[in-house]
Amino acid sequence: MPGRRPAIDSPTHCCRWLAAALVVAFSAHAETLVCHLSYGGETRSLEALPVDSPYAVPVHAIGSYFLFRMVFQKDPPDLAAIKLYVFANRDNGPLPIHQATHCYPPATGGGAGYGFTGRNRVYEPIRDGELEYWCELSPPAGRTP
Repeated sequence: MPGRRPAIDSPTHCCRWLAAALVVAFSAHAETLVCHLSYGGETRSLEALPVDSPYAVPVHAIGSYFLFRMVFQKDPPDLAAIKLYVFANRDNGPLPIHQATHCYPPATGGGAGYGFTGRNRVYEPIRDGELEYWCELSPPAGRTP
C-alpha cells in the first residue's frame, strides 16, 4: 500500500533503534574532549570522542577565517595523544598556523582554571583577530575527575 509505514517490530526498525541506542549509550559513558573557544565575541564549546584513526577527523569552522580540529586518540598506547590544530581558511586551502600536542592522559592542574591545555591565543596573520581556546577532559559517566 502506498504511504504504509513499516511495522514497529520490523527488522529494519529494530536495527535502527538498536544502533541509535548504542550510540547514545556509548557517548553518555565515554570520556570526552571538550574545547572552549572564543572568537569575535562568541564563545562556544566543541566536543570530541576518542578515534581509532586521526585521518577522518573533521575540522570546525570558527568564524570565517579559522578552522579548528581536535584529534583525541587513546589507542594504541604508543600513539595516545590529544592534538589540537588551528588552520587559516584561505582561498587556496587551509593553512596550518597552530598545532599543540598533549600526552594522554594529560597532566592535571597545570592550566590554572583552563583545563590541561592552559589558555591559548591564536592570531589571524591578515585580519588581526584572535581565537582563544582551552580544553579539558570530561570523565566517563559515573566517574568524578
